[in-house]
Amino acid sequence: MNDFNRAYSAGAGADSMDTSVNAGLRSFMLGVYQKLAIGIALAGAIAFTVGSGIVPPLTNAILGNNAVMMFFRFAPIAILFGAMFFMRRPSPLGSAVLYWTIVSMLGVCLSVWVAGATGSLELTRRGGATLNPDFVDIGKAFFITSAAFAGLSLFGYTTKANLRPIGVFAVYALIGLVLLGLVSLIFPPSGMLQMAIMAGVLIISGILIAFDTQMLKENYFDYQGDTRSLAVMTNQGALSFFISFYNIFQILMSFLSSD
Repeated sequence: MNDFNRAYSAGAGADSMDTSVNAGLRSFMLGVYQKLAIGIALAGAIAFTVGSGIVPPLTNAILGNNAVMMFFRFAPIAILFGAMFFMRRPSPLGSAVLYWTIVSMLGVCLSVWVAGATGSLELTRRGGATLNPDFVDIGKAFFITSAAFAGLSLFGYTTKANLRPIGVFAVYALIGLVLLGLVSLIFPPSGMLQMAIMAGVLIISGILIAFDTQMLKENYFDYQGDTRSLAVMTNQGALSFFISFYNIFQILMSFLSSD
């Protein structure tokens, strides 16, 4: 899911200057983080609006209809895979529309945790385990995810190690796990397989946060001065970060709310 239109290169320009004090790089990275923060806030607002029942017709239309929820769960995957093939040269507007669309749809998916915390929805894993989330679990998961994201992104920004080999491997491993998860839906539920997939996604998402940070930093120097490319990179970077943040939060919620 995180392999959307990466135009990552070796970033030769980054080797010749002190990236830690470069004002343009700092401004660019802050733009990515700000867009990510707004996306997280929007997804949270959508999750609360849908899951809390403050707009009953909306809640009933989404959470009360399995077909609708299935659409919101799987449409983002289809959209991201489609974008990999049909948005080879995305525009700032196109990449922004993609970002906000995915954020909004995944925000709807997060609404199940709010509904579970209010007691209006019973949650179970596919393997049969019961999930009993509450708002404390949601707060813990958000705090842990935020702290992990900050630490991993800082590592990716400051490390001198080349994360490309492990990062590229992680991209394809994540795609493989997503496909494995989809294929597993046609077989009898397996709690052990589901736990293995979640553990794999959790580890890979952490790797991708550091990798994406390093690649954004390096690519900034390849495209500095090209406002169009930098705008697209801001949207793509925020999207990759958001997906990793979402994956980690979802998995932590599953663990924290298990009986």
